[in-house]
Amino acid sequence: MSQSQMGNPDMRGKWKIGNVEVENPFVLAPMAGVTDLPFRRLCREQGAGLVCMEMVSAKAISYHNKNTAALMRIHSSEHPVSLQLFGSDPELMAEVAGTIEEQPFDILDLNMGCPVPKVVNNGEGSALLKDPERISRIVRRVSRAVKKPVTVKMRIGFEGFPVDIVDIAKRVEDAGAAAIAVHGRTRQQYYSGSANREAIRRVKEAVEIPVIGNGDVDSPEKAADMFRETGCDAVMIGRAARGNPWIFRDLNLYFEAGECPGTKGSFAGGRPSGEELQRMILRHAKMLIEEKGEYTGIREMRKHVAWYTAGMPHSAGLRRESNQISSYEELERMLDRL
Repeated sequence: MSQSQMGNPDMRGKWKIGNVEVENPFVLAPMAGVTDLPFRRLCREQGAGLVCMEMVSAKAISYHNKNTAALMRIHSSEHPVSLQLFGSDPELMAEVAGTIEEQPFDILDLNMGCPVPKVVNNGEGSALLKDPERISRIVRRVSRAVKKPVTVKMRIGFEGFPVDIVDIAKRVEDAGAAAIAVHGRTRQQYYSGSANREAIRRVKEAVEIPVIGNGDVDSPEKAADMFRETGCDAVMIGRAARGNPWIFRDLNLYFEAGECPGTKGSFAGGRPSGEELQRMILRHAKMLIEEKGEYTGIREMRKHVAWYTAGMPHSAGLRRESNQISSYEELERMLDRL
């Protein structure tokens, strides 16, 4: 995407994070317990330009935690893919970044936005917003430790502390970050209220590196609003992608044609066809089973079934029934009755 095209909701094209080319400005957000390998592959197939992995702990990597190693698995069809690291010790973060750089991720993202208490209470995630100097040290040391592009994902504030998000963005850029993703909510908001697009706009105006706008984008129209109101270079989709990997197809259709055609194979009124929904759920389940075994895969699939079927007639009953399934065959039988 050329400099003149950036932030124009009528334009859709390639852009770069460092030396990594991204084919469109639609990014799957990192979500713990959601953006595992199978889900990322599905979103990439549906048109996500960049997919982000679940966050992994620098400490856990340094302890050679087996569960963490599983989180870091990557499929060749995902690229470009971003691995998100969290921690608060600049030296450890840099050391770990250096040890994992040979793994096949394309971009290394640093989490400075997670609001979860067990992360925040360790001084990690969004708690780092209280310490801009530490943020600078982390980004600088990690950027020097690896050749791959380093990015930062952050929120815009933390309760009880004066946070100058523009100053932090400038520090991040000066320390070597190749892009910034800004979730337009404070830590105390979690996911409530509305994302502050004005704060994202101020960050975009203050830095030269790409800015990814995040928060409340659950449709192509809202993506267009985010581009128009903030001037951001890309939009990041999080919760709206759960049970809806098709949102990336819709984004691409909208920014190519100016609307989401109501033709077979695309969303009409926000829902795929029943046949398409069933195929996606079963494919997702097969991929989870292949990756994690049937026992774990089917149990993890339960929450995805609830998201896929949200808003359907009798969805509460479907959720209850899906919470009891323990095999792929049971899932098939349940879906045959939809």
